[in-house]
Amino acid sequence: MEINVLGPLFLSQESKRYTMASQRASVVLTMLALSPGVPVTADQLVDELWAEQPMANARNALQANVRRLRKLLESVAGKSGSELLRTVSNGYVLDAPAGTVDAHRFLDLADAGAGLAQRDPVRAIDTLEAALGLWRGPALLDTCDGMRCRIQAAHLEERRITAYEDLTAAKLTVDAARVSVSELRQLAVEHSGRERLSELLMLALYRDGRQAEALEVFHGARRRLAGDLGLEPGRALHHAYQAILRQDETLGEPRRALLHSALAMG
Repeated sequence: MEINVLGPLFLSQESKRYTMASQRASVVLTMLALSPGVPVTADQLVDELWAEQPMANARNALQANVRRLRKLLESVAGKSGSELLRTVSNGYVLDAPAGTVDAHRFLDLADAGAGLAQRDPVRAIDTLEAALGLWRGPALLDTCDGMRCRIQAAHLEERRITAYEDLTAAKLTVDAARVSVSELRQLAVEHSGRERLSELLMLALYRDGRQAEALEVFHGARRRLAGDLGLEPGRALHHAYQAILRQDETLGEPRRALLHSALAMG
């Protein structure tokens, strides 16, 4: 059985998919799946489910949702629901390997890809593409109304962008033509506070023979940083700008200083 939270929530067993009929049971499953093997207290689950509208009988309502979830887990996995979702002294624990949850597989692959980026960029590309391929939409799409799930969703989305940056840097090392400049440009605008995206975009444009556009990326990033955050671009972005201005020979040697700076950031 696999639990998928990187987009719409669903369970899968072999080739079959199972969606959740209950919104509250979905939240319980998501909370438990984000920390498989680790107890989640009943108080945390109650707070996530009913923080905005406290209920006098919230514990009973939580138990009802747990029973509903156990029934679904049993039908999907063919194991006792009480074994898969165990009651512990102060709450519940999902007794499943972390690898059965797509979010944890993504994080493992993203870490592995980042570690390979400089010493084996070809393997890094394959690993990071596999990591990003697990995404089917926004993280925790169906269950991020509560505070804890919102925080976890934001963390996963942050790691998604970092993995994309690592993938782009690895592609620039191997073959700049493999980088989608339009996609990179859009993300650099959407995430204006992430200077690494702008640096990578500048390098991709320069490698494509578009020096003027690469320099304008710097000026655009500088305007957005000043307007949104009251900040100046950091050292790495300035370094990229100056290197492009003087057409530094290192820009044509992707395994040297400029790309190493891009790989190391984030």
